[in-house]
Amino acid sequence: MISGMDISVGGLYFIAINLLTFLLYGLDKYKAIRREWRIMAFVGGAFGALSAMRIFRHKTRKGRFRLMIPLFCLLWGYIIVHKVLEIA
Repeated sequence: MISGMDISVGGLYFIAINLLTFLLYGLDKYKAIRREWRIMAFVGGAFGALSAMRIFRHKTRKGRFRLMIPLFCLLWGYIIVHKVLEIA
């Protein structure tokens, strides 16, 4: 079983990385419209990336992103359910 401290640190990381990814996707869209220098999303923020793709309508035409971001969400979902929550 994972201690309460581990879950809170892991939970904080999960929330922070997804919020950061969401914000970076918004910034990336803003820069794309203005043809400015672009940024990339960070590893671990798949849920934030998927949310930003839908809200900002960004990277929705890129087949690789449309496939990989949902797959990463499934992977992170699996990790959370089976490893963090220890559900068989």
